Amino acid sequence: METLKRTKIKALLCEKPGIEVLAKGWVRTKRGNKQVKFIALNDGSTIANIQIVANAELFDEELFKKITTGASLAVRGKLVESMGSGQAVEIQATDIQVLGECDPMRFPLQKKDTTLEYLRSVAHMRLRTNTFGAVLRIRNQMAFAIHTFFNQKGFVYLHTPLITESDAEGAGDMFQEPPWT
Repeated sequence: METLKRTKIKALLCEKPGIEVLAKGWVRTKRGNKQVKFIALNDGSTIANIQIVANAELFDEELFKKITTGASLAVRGKLVESMGSGQAVEIQATDIQVLGECDPMRFPLQKKDTTLEYLRSVAHMRLRTNTFGAVLRIRNQMAFAIHTFFNQKGFVYLHTPLITESDAEGAGDMFQEPPWT
């Protein structure tokens, strides 16, 4: 599967249909019936997902049991014009590889709306939500603009070392008075 170079979903959503692509990401949602499965795949390059359309006859049923919300996939297929509304293109899957399974009982983010209060209890999962994704993208753009402004004015950005008298976990043993004082 690796002979084709992976393309980020952000770039795929801007591509013209008709090319063979390789997309990698995690499953946001999966739905379908016995004939066709629809998988929303996201790689973090954009908030938008790309829809994977998989003909159920081409794949083993056991594969679809492994594909749950949060599972990591590599999908090869043809980028085609989308038949449905909401997206311009989708991937008609020819090969799906599960890179990492995800137990739905242990992965607390499902399709339903997640409250900010609930996200406080699963802090490590916040980055996978659209809310935090949007906030962090805005924060990134603001920091970049500030750094660009000051850089163009000739300022230098640096991180100064912090020296403190706090003795956390024995760190104070690093600096000792010399014996000649």
